[in-house]
Amino acid sequence: MTLIVRTLRPDSPSEVDGFTRVRRACVPAMLATPASVAHHAARTHPDAHYRQLIAVTDDGTVIGTAQVGIAHDSPQPGQGYANVYVHPDHENRGAGSLILRTAEEHLARHGAREVFCWALDGDRNLAWAAAHGYRASRSAHFLRLDLTADDALPPRGPVPSGVELRTGADYAADPRPLFTLDAETAADEPSDIATELGDYEQWLAEVWHHPLLDHELTSVAVVDGAPAAFTFAHTDGDGRYSSGMTGTARDHRGRGLAKLAKNDSLHRAREAGITVAFTGNDAGNGPMLAINAWFGYTFDAKEIRHVRTLDV
Repeated sequence: MTLIVRTLRPDSPSEVDGFTRVRRACVPAMLATPASVAHHAARTHPDAHYRQLIAVTDDGTVIGTAQVGIAHDSPQPGQGYANVYVHPDHENRGAGSLILRTAEEHLARHGAREVFCWALDGDRNLAWAAAHGYRASRSAHFLRLDLTADDALPPRGPVPSGVELRTGADYAADPRPLFTLDAETAADEPSDIATELGDYEQWLAEVWHHPLLDHELTSVAVVDGAPAAFTFAHTDGDGRYSSGMTGTARDHRGRGLAKLAKNDSLHRAREAGITVAFTGNDAGNGPMLAINAWFGYTFDAKEIRHVRTLDV
């Protein structure tokens, strides 16, 4: 069998569908639809030199994928990422290695000195990463919450005095306050790659207008007229929900506002017919892990981030 690795063609429905199918099979907790795959291809910042790679068989079947780019919004230059996934039915054919080599060559051409990649926990995956020169770094947990049970969620508590709950749709005319809050919380999120969000127009294109972002189910806790905590809700139209980001402004932390916003969003999602909710947390993000444990999320999968310094 001959394998070809090439850049995904966003105008090819079969390739976009194949990319989506591989992502769903490998990481069910990360929502993916053809629309979201095409969105990333079209809207990711040009400085990311973003590519979606696919491994294709002789008959045109997509069996492997990668999301590849430069971390352009990191204060540290030369950091790239290459997240490789091979469909479980097509492993041990060399697709992952071929995709990774193509990704590394692309990143090196655009100034990357370090490449970060995620590997699903498991002896075979970790051995594969090590064999390609990657060393393990921090880990992250995917969590799952079944919303079909009567007692699936903690009851709604009273909204504290001076706090108001709004939805993302309430900011349709001017989402800049949510951009400001997202930028502050993203800067504090534990990660190997720091993030500095400073381009409002890019945030609008890439985050606010993301096809999975459900403005109606996004919840915002407002204090003195300004967003103090929020949870972005992603939905895929198939009864699945994912927390895109949850955070609290530094001056309002420790008041339970993130929990309040997330509980509001999850209750409204359940009322809208959502049957399962996913979220993901860095293993070092103790506050969010505690919040999600309070909701009743259970362990779904683990990924371990790896890094390699390129020989350039």
